[in-house]
Amino acid sequence: MSKNDVAKILLDESEIPKQWYNIVADMPNKPAPYYSPQTGKIATPDDMSAIFPKELIMQEMSTERWIDIPEEVREMFRQWRPSPLYRARALEKLLDTPARIYYKYEGTNATGSHKLNTSLPQAYYNKAAGIKRLATETGAGQWGSALSLACNHFEMDCTVYMVKVSYQQKPYRRSFMNTFGANVIASPSNLTNCGRSILERDPDCTGSLGIAISEAVEDAATHEDTNYALGSVLNHVCMHQTIIGLEAKKQLEMVDEYPDSIFACCGGGSNFSGITFPFLMDKFKGGKVRAVAVEPSACPTLTKGIFAYDYGDTAKVAPITKMYTLGHDFVPAGIHAGGLRYHGDSAIVSQLYHDGFIEAQAYGQKACFEAALMFARTEGIVPAPESSHAIRGAIDEALKAKAEGKEQVILFCLSGHGYFDFAAYDNYFCGKLDDIEYSEEAVKESMKNLPQIVESL
Repeated sequence: MSKNDVAKILLDESEIPKQWYNIVADMPNKPAPYYSPQTGKIATPDDMSAIFPKELIMQEMSTERWIDIPEEVREMFRQWRPSPLYRARALEKLLDTPARIYYKYEGTNATGSHKLNTSLPQAYYNKAAGIKRLATETGAGQWGSALSLACNHFEMDCTVYMVKVSYQQKPYRRSFMNTFGANVIASPSNLTNCGRSILERDPDCTGSLGIAISEAVEDAATHEDTNYALGSVLNHVCMHQTIIGLEAKKQLEMVDEYPDSIFACCGGGSNFSGITFPFLMDKFKGGKVRAVAVEPSACPTLTKGIFAYDYGDTAKVAPITKMYTLGHDFVPAGIHAGGLRYHGDSAIVSQLYHDGFIEAQAYGQKACFEAALMFARTEGIVPAPESSHAIRGAIDEALKAKAEGKEQVILFCLSGHGYFDFAAYDNYFCGKLDDIEYSEEAVKESMKNLPQIVESL
């Protein structure tokens, strides 16, 4: 197979990775430890056992380089993995660029996004621990969709607190979750203490991932048969997603290619971690690959946030994490890329950004939807609004290569399709989609409420 001929690169089922890559093992500076919001001290496994099963807690705190994927989970992955890697030839032609653009497409499973890569193992470990129900949050609905399917597979109940603005914007995502038996609740709700307190202060609150996380964690912590499942941010979630990059690496090797730059959208950091971490393993050894996290300008956590300890949720019940943050009280504007509306970022991604191993860019909605249409009209796949951020970054990199007359190999993660997101596309076509910048004043106010953590030596 030659890169001059390739349009799609496929792997055999037997080549599904047998292990996840844990980047913590190779990081020069490990992510700072979590702190318990209850004790104010470094979080212990016991502190996390109220909402997570033992196996996931061990993965969360592991410094082992490789973690075995259970065979039962690999068997389920065979329904859609390995996912295809495409050469974006038509997009290259449109851009008239010397760059070669590849994209890893994670929308080929039933839920249409990369989130199933972690929902299945999380449900598997919880089922093995005797848990009957999982509670979670979701922004745009991809994660809630993935967990509802996984819980249905393992005959578990699923409760999803969906950010209210997305609950209203994306009714078919709700229907998808209902199809697989999930109970979907608009957040903030009147079903939890956290939700009630927020609605009391702001009856018209549109919600945020931080608020929805608070409700889901409270639900899990107050019911013995229920655990909490998170679709991004946490170390074990980022690790589960490395199956994306491990496959992509092998696929590029088949055509003797290696990326100069990798782009992925970034909210909490899961799909960015998944596509980039296996390549960053090479960068730690002297490799030159650029890994670029692309986020919305309405919620620019890496590009405008600060590196500090903060609560992972609005109600201050989730672990306190050292990360890039806009403040746990910050409520981003209701942009259509709902999966990127998180006030913080993965502790691992944040540490890598702080240490200069990765880069970050931020774009407004209009530029991203413009890129989404360019991609759809050349490559024939309608991307999710979240994924359009990665496309925008890749297109701009390809245009830069054109201006400089340089050959470049660009890889990006098409983390999901946008076939449930046509209301957003309609708004773009009708000129109703605005570029919303984050509020500096709201961030400044939110920063006043960061937890006071004295880091242990």
